[in-house]
Amino acid sequence: MKQPKLFDYFLLTVLALIWASAFFNIKIATYSFGPVTIAFLRVFFGAIPVLLLCYYKNIKIEAFSKDWFWFAMIGFINLVAPFFLIAYGVKSVQSNLAAILMSTTPLSSTVLGHFYTKNEKFNFIKTIGILIGFSGIVFLFSDNLLIDENNFTSALLILLGSTCYVIGGVLTLKISKKKNENVTGSILIWATIILIPLVGFIEKPWQLVPRLDSTISVIYLGLVSTGIAWLLRFRILVKNGLIFQSQVSYLIPIFGTILSYIFLKELITFKVLISLVAVVVGIYFVKRAS
Repeated sequence: MKQPKLFDYFLLTVLALIWASAFFNIKIATYSFGPVTIAFLRVFFGAIPVLLLCYYKNIKIEAFSKDWFWFAMIGFINLVAPFFLIAYGVKSVQSNLAAILMSTTPLSSTVLGHFYTKNEKFNFIKTIGILIGFSGIVFLFSDNLLIDENNFTSALLILLGSTCYVIGGVLTLKISKKKNENVTGSILIWATIILIPLVGFIEKPWQLVPRLDSTISVIYLGLVSTGIAWLLRFRILVKNGLIFQSQVSYLIPIFGTILSYIFLKELITFKVLISLVAVVVGIYFVKRAS
């Protein structure tokens, strides 16, 4: 890969801002929509730019091929489950906490990678990074101003959502030889199919009269934070490589905390700042060791 230029760092920053902005937009979306509806609208609107790209580039979508089971499984674990869990959790906790909790994905993936891959084993630096990062999360849960007995479970569900992303990433290795556009388009199709009956039976969104800000946020979550962000990620990945693209992990919790304060005036406590620093430092050590 070539040496990244200033514009490449600009695109990386934009990607981090887009993904970080998802958290406060999820919070706004919960003002009018239930978690199943938010998950459905995210995958529905997110599929539009991806499928349009596949049509433009004449890439065959294999959602209903012999590998349909893996597409459906990954769609459920990597999209349906985390989108639902995050939206359900954010309804009861601040969105900045969700940004920090979700940023543990690189740490969790390192733990799973040790057990399920041959070339991602622990070493001393990785172990230190994992311990520092997860210590920050444990410390965050001790913040009684923001996490108490009323929303403790919601915070855990967000953490579970981040784990779903990791498990989905491991499952994607089963179809890793296929084009990224094909895989993403196929799992978005299956996620939409899975959510259609769930949203119809559980929440009946057609009966809602949503607020304008919630409607704008949920469309943004689908088109921008899901669809366009994936296309931008893929562009960065192809041009600059995985190591460069993975640096976005440092920025998401920082931007997520800042944006939640700017747009929602969410409280930033001392423990939130300490936890944020611990998670970012932990990710740094893990990625340095890799």
